[in-house]
This record gives sequence, structure tokens and C-alpha cells, in this order.
Amino acid sequence: MEHDTQLSEEFAVNRPRLRAIAYRMLGSTAEAEDAVQEAWLRLVRSDHAGVDNRAAWLTTVVARICLDFLRARQTRREDPLGPDAENLAGPHDAEQDHALADSIGVAMLVVLETLPPAERVAFVLHDMFDLPFAEIAGVVGRSPAAARQLASRGRRRIQGAPGAPDADRARQREIVDAFLAASREGDFAALLALLDPDVVLRADATAVEASAARASRGAPPLRPEVQGAGAVASVFRGRAAAAQPALIEGDPGLVFAPGGRLFAIFDFVIDDNRIVEISLISDADIVAALDVEF
Repeated sequence: MEHDTQLSEEFAVNRPRLRAIAYRMLGSTAEAEDAVQEAWLRLVRSDHAGVDNRAAWLTTVVARICLDFLRARQTRREDPLGPDAENLAGPHDAEQDHALADSIGVAMLVVLETLPPAERVAFVLHDMFDLPFAEIAGVVGRSPAAARQLASRGRRRIQGAPGAPDADRARQREIVDAFLAASREGDFAALLALLDPDVVLRADATAVEASAARASRGAPPLRPEVQGAGAVASVFRGRAAAAQPALIEGDPGLVFAPGGRLFAIFDFVIDDNRIVEISLISDADIVAALDVEF
């Protein structure tokens, strides 16, 4: 009983911060409270004795729960609960609700609602709560470099900027164009030169399923994750003939859009003039939610 009381007291200390994080991600005190309560239940059910830093553990859990909420909301095309709906929270929370709303501002909440789920989570955790990208990477299921790019995209959108600085974007465009040319020509050495040694290719479930369906026609199956320059270069060698350049959320990338209909997105993370991550996104809801110009 004493141990349970100590755990409850420790959670109570962290609760205001967790609730503030969840509110900024979800824009709803009701949903934020649900996310925090779910984190408490997971803490109770977990082997919390082995958790060295419970505050960090709880932050990660709440962020993942919020990310799931945002993705589910996006899939349902559901209008988020904005500031006008905050009276759904109980009257005992009114003072806290006003404090949360005042601390971030209605205008910021409205802009945050425009960000894709992973971008919003990365931006909130880094820019508002100063979490390192190494920790954010575990929440969004990406590399630290990709997490940094997500937060950067969110920051640019919040600030109303259209994209990366022109010089940076031009260099990224050159790298992506060179990657596309090397892929089409089957130039394995050129692909290796463009890829970071630890590059990661991630494909969503829809892309993996589509690849499996083409396996009967001789196409190699695509794994959800491929690591290493040699393995990734082998995946793209002699392929991507139908891909075309595009801007993905303002950054250079590639798309597969036969007849002008967008089917898949190749989203690149470029660091120090090398490609460090490629995300192949074919899920129709996610593709539709991204800002793509081609």
C-alpha cells in the first residue's frame, strides 16, 4: 500500500506537465485528460520498478497515446475538438482549462491543428517542451534525423514559411534528382555515394502489401524496414522508372502518380549531403493529408 501511495504521489507531481503536453498535441482538455489517465493505467500495469526515469517514461507514453489519437482522428476525418468545445470538460476543470488555453493561445492551437500527426508531436515535444530528438525518435518511430525534420517542417508551417531556405532546398533537390537518375540507370556505385552508410528505408503496411501482390510477377518483396546503404541501394537499383520529382511538405522528394493520380510518396531525410532515411508512404489517408506538389 505504501508503495502504491508513493507511485500515485509521483504521478500526481508529473500530471500537470503531462496534461499540458497532451493538450498541446490534441487541442482538447477532455482528450488530454483521457490520454493522461491511460498513461497512469499503463504505469500501474507495467513493471515500473525497472523504470529509472519515470517522468521521461510517462512523457513518452503520453506522447505515443496522443499520436495514436491524432492518427485515428485523421483516419476518421474527424474535426478536432477545438477551444470552442472545451466546455465538454467537467466544471471542476474550468480553471485548469483556462490556464492551458491561455498558456498556448487559441491562434496557436488553430495552426497546430493543420500539422500532420507525427509533425505535430515532434514539434510540440521539441519546440515547446525541449525534448531531444533521440527521445522524440522513439515516439514517432523514426530516426533522430527524421524526427528533427518533422519538427522543422512543423516549425516552418507554424511560422508561415513555405519551406527550407532556397539554397538548402536546391541542394536537397540535386541529391534527390541524382538518386532518381542512379536508380533508373541501375548505377549501384552512384546510389551508394548518395546514401549514408546507416541509411534506413521504411515502408508502410500498404506499400508492403502492394509489393507482396506484385511478387507473383517477379518483383522482389519489400520489407517494412531495410537498413544499410548496400541493402537500400539494392532495393532501388534499376527501379523507380515511374517515379517523378515532387515537393513533400515543402521538401524535395519523389512520388508515384501515374496519370496524375497520387499513389505513393518517397519522403527523404537528408543530412550532411547524404540520404539518411527514406519513407515509402502508400496509405491513402496519410498521402491525402500531406501537402504534395508535383
